[in-house]
Amino acid sequence: MKTIAIMFYCLVTPILDPLQVIRSFCSYPRYIRDWLRYARMHGSEALCFFDAQPQLHEHTMVTKVDAHYFYSNGWIMRRIVANNPANHVDIGSSSMFVNLLSAVIPVTFMDYRPLEVRIEGLTNCSGDILNLPFADSSINSLSCSHVAEHVGLGRYGDALNPYGTQQACAELMRVLVSGGYLYFALPVGKQRVCFNAHRVHDPKTIIDYFAGLELVEFSGVHDDGRFVERVALDEFSGSSYSCGMFLFKKG
Repeated sequence: MKTIAIMFYCLVTPILDPLQVIRSFCSYPRYIRDWLRYARMHGSEALCFFDAQPQLHEHTMVTKVDAHYFYSNGWIMRRIVANNPANHVDIGSSSMFVNLLSAVIPVTFMDYRPLEVRIEGLTNCSGDILNLPFADSSINSLSCSHVAEHVGLGRYGDALNPYGTQQACAELMRVLVSGGYLYFALPVGKQRVCFNAHRVHDPKTIIDYFAGLELVEFSGVHDDGRFVERVALDEFSGSSYSCGMFLFKKG
C-alpha cells in the first residue's frame, strides 16, 4: 500500500503537490497573524493586499539543503581548486556551481540548454553530451555532476536512448587527455530507471562504464543525507537514492 501511495504522489506532484497544499493551508493562519501584528507595529509600512507575496515554507528549525547538490558541488570544487588546472570544462552541472568555480578558475560550461549569462571567467556553449564539441584527448580538467543519469530519458528534450548514461560516459572519456581528471557524480543505489526523472546506478556499473580510467577517490551522500568521504564502492550497494562522487584519472 505504501508503494502505491508513493507512486500516486510522484504521478500527481508535477500538477499539484498534495503535501505542499496541506502545509500551505496549515501555514496561512500564522501568515495572517503576522500580517496583522506587523501592520499594528509602530513604524511599519503600509501593507497592500496586491503586494502580498506569502512565503509559507521557510519557518523551519534548520536551513534546508538538497544534500546531493550541497555536498557534491563542494566536493568537486574543493578537488578542482586543489589540482589548480589552468582552465576547466564542465558538462551540464549546476549553474551556481560553475558560476562560483569561474571566480577561481576559467571555466567553459556546455549544456544541452544554453546558459545565457555573461560573467568574467565563464564561457558558455551549447552541445549534446552524446556528441561533445571537443576533440579527442583535449581536456585536462572535466566535471559532470548530476547530469549523466538523465541522458536519454527525454526530460530535457533530448532523444530517448536506453544507453544514454553509458554513452555519455564514453564521450567524457573520449575528450579527457592522458593524465587529466574527471569529477563525476550521479545517483547510486539499487539500479533502476525512475522515468523520466533519472536513472539510479550501482557504483560498480559506473566503474564499468569508465573502464580504462583510474578511480582516485569515491565519496558520497547516503539516503539520510549523511556525507562520507573515501569509502568502498559497496558503501551504497543497498541504497535507494544516494549520491556517488567519483574522481577519475586517465592514464
